[in-house]
Formats: sequence, C-alpha cells, structure tokens
Amino acid sequence: MTVAILPAMAYLLGSLPFGLWLARSEGVDLRSAGSGNIGATNVLRTTGRLLAAVVLLLDAGKGVVAVWLARTLSGEPDVMVGCALAVVVGHVWPIWAGFRGGKGVATTAGAWSLVVPVAVVWSVVVFGSILAMTRIVSAGSLAAAVALPIATALFDGRLAPTVGALVLAVLITWRHRANIARLASWTEPRVGTPGVKARRRGPFSK
Repeated sequence: MTVAILPAMAYLLGSLPFGLWLARSEGVDLRSAGSGNIGATNVLRTTGRLLAAVVLLLDAGKGVVAVWLARTLSGEPDVMVGCALAVVVGHVWPIWAGFRGGKGVATTAGAWSLVVPVAVVWSVVVFGSILAMTRIVSAGSLAAAVALPIATALFDGRLAPTVGALVLAVLITWRHRANIARLASWTEPRVGTPGVKARRRGPFSK
C-alpha cells in the first residue's frame, strides 16, 4: 500500500506551484508575464533575483522531499526512481495550477540528488559551463538534461535509474521545444537581457 501511495504523494507535492504563488504575492501574474512559465527563470525575469532564488530552492526542495520520503518509507531504489518521476510530472502538470506547470529542471535536480547524486553534480557542472559560455539558461538546461542519463549510466549503471534519467531528459527536452526553436533562430534571450515587463495586479485587476 505504501508503495502505491508514495508516487501519488510525490505527484501532489510536485504540483505545488511555488513560482506562481510567490510571484502573485508580488503582484505579478506569471501566466501573462515574461515567457508565461511559472519556473525560477521567468520569476528572475519578472520579479528579480531574490524571489527567483527562493523559487529555485523550493522547486528543488520538493524533489528532495519526495524522494527522501520514498527512501525513508520504502528504501527500494525503484520506488525512489518512481517518486522522482512523479514529483517532476507534478511540477510539469500541477493539479493545483490547472495542469500548466514549469519545465522540471530544478525539481529534477533536487529529486535526482538523492537517487544518483554524482550524476546531478556532473549535470550542474555542464549547466554552469554552458551558461557561462552562452548566458542562455535554456541552453544550459538542455545540456544538463542530456548529461543526466549519461552520467547516471556511467556512475550508477542500474537499469531503473538509467531509464528514469532518460525519461526525465526526454521530458525536459520536450518542455523546452519552444526554447529550442528560438535557439535555432538565434532569438533566445540571454541572462541580463531585459524581458517582457511584468503585468502587476492593480486594485481593479481580475
């Protein structure tokens, strides 16, 4: 019974749309501001660094908590992988936000840090390197997504984590399909480039 409940709990935890809620507390509707995404990158563009850092930590944190619960209550590697997938799916398609969520990068990093920590370390190194060279967050995210299953296969080698990392990489890449189109046309914004001005809610806003 616990094994059946844990992925459902992980999905519900992943569905918590921290970016949407926190930006709304600042009067910003992320759905109509910037890229329209509810993740930390759009929070950075529309509300600033401090709130973006908080959202990044919270989104990663819910991945950590979901897999930690699986490890504590089950201890089975396959269950941990299943909960890692479930919490990311919850973030991408959150029940609490009309199934319109983020791209899953931070939540994947948090969840996978308890499954195959060394793979996350290498993915973060890849992300940082690409971001430093290009100043494009999506380019770093896509490179890190590709690195995750490769590092998982090399440093862990078990079937379930390797397949799970591959599924996460495909999901993250699919969620970045609009970014890929902009990268191909050299129109993807760089860090520090002014974005679309956030629409702040006034007293008569709907």
